Amino acid sequence: MNTWLDTLLHGDFASTTATPQTVLLVLLLAFCTGQVIGWVYMLTHTSLSYSRTFVASLVAIPVIVSLVMLLMAGNIMVALGLLAVFAVVRFRNVLKDTRDTSFILWAIVQGMAVGTLRFGLAVIGCLAIFLIFVYLRITGFGSRNRFDVILSLQWTGGADNLGVLESVLGRHTIRARIASQHDVGEEGLDVSYRLLLRDPGRSRELLADLEQTQGVLRASLHHREDESEI
Repeated sequence: MNTWLDTLLHGDFASTTATPQTVLLVLLLAFCTGQVIGWVYMLTHTSLSYSRTFVASLVAIPVIVSLVMLLMAGNIMVALGLLAVFAVVRFRNVLKDTRDTSFILWAIVQGMAVGTLRFGLAVIGCLAIFLIFVYLRITGFGSRNRFDVILSLQWTGGADNLGVLESVLGRHTIRARIASQHDVGEEGLDVSYRLLLRDPGRSRELLADLEQTQGVLRASLHHREDESEI
């Protein structure tokens, strides 16, 4: 039993300079750099199209790719075999979620590791990537709650008097940003705001306050779990 376990965890490291400790260090460093990439993306992303699963994939992919490089290191046949596997794999349906692509890549690498008898690398890599995906799931890494409500209203007070609206919004929100503004002729303006409410449970008070504001014909709120997930 001990011999079998030793072969499983250490047998494939005998012919290489990579030890289990080195593999763990490589995967940990790849995870840390993936975290940096994810945070930089979140902090610098400004467009409306934002996906939490894409940010999570930015953390997982460096770890998977580092596992690929460990698998190919010093073995040209494994490298050619891995390239052949990627060349053969074709998808009838386009994967719309980057996270799905990460799992396909993970499955291919695990199959290659086991198929080339790199059992120790397969076990360590599988556990490491599994823990990373669990971490991403538990922490909700990549979520941004800059705004949690979309406010749409019709304003007849004129574009120069939008400050009246902003003063009402300031009493109920932490952050308010105008998302769109369209002139609809005699009916005034169709205006949309993205809001982060002080207390989401009191959103009806905001609507009541707006209905009593002169110039507001109609107002509606649309709650969103995330700022944007398109």
